[in-house]
This record gives sequence, C-alpha cells and structure tokens, in this order.
Amino acid sequence: MVEENELLTTLKQFTGCDQLARLTRTVLLTEGSRYLAEAAECFWLFDVYASHLSGVDHNKDWFTCLKLTKINHSASVSIEDGNGRVLAKQKIEYTDFPLSAITLYGCWTGEFWVLMLTSEY
Repeated sequence: MVEENELLTTLKQFTGCDQLARLTRTVLLTEGSRYLAEAAECFWLFDVYASHLSGVDHNKDWFTCLKLTKINHSASVSIEDGNGRVLAKQKIEYTDFPLSAITLYGCWTGEFWVLMLTSEY
C-alpha cells in the first residue's frame, strides 16, 4: 500500500478518463478510481459505494458523492446527492485506508454508474 503523500500526489494527476473498468454489472471505475482501489487496497470502499447505489432512484439522483472521513482506524462513509441530502450512511469499524478523508463522485449514464475521483469529473 502506498503512503498518503505519494497517493495524494498521484491522484492529482488523474483529470480525465479514456478507459473504464467494470466493478459490477452496473458500476464502472475510471482510471483514477481504479488506481485508488489498487494502490490503497480499498476495493471495499467501491463495493460500499456500489451496494448503496443499487437503491438510488436514477431518475431523481443521477449524481452522487461519497464522503469518507477516517478517525484513527475507523471511518464514516456518507453518500449524498451533491446538494447535502444524505442518501446513505455507513460506519466502518476498522480500516487501514491511507487517507484521512476522500470524496468520490458517481454519475448515472443511463446504463450504469461511473465512479470517479473529483478531479476526473
């Protein structure tokens, strides 16, 4: 797993996406989000996001954002509609996630969700 400073520096380099990788049948990852999942060994975070997106009304909430905040070795995750309305919350009892916080975006394309870094939006 990479260290926080190295990870933050590398994540800033992702500003667009040419290729998408499948996480589930209805969820795809951008190059930056896939890099994060692999480098930080946090596919679990994207699984958390994907599991909550299955219950989102695509016609009403085509854009979502996941916010993770880490405190010691636990974390809280919330998924919002981008306007402050919380769609779901989850407590993570233990994590070795290397960052103290991160925000990810999810956009519904009409066929699937694309999960991305904020710099890739």
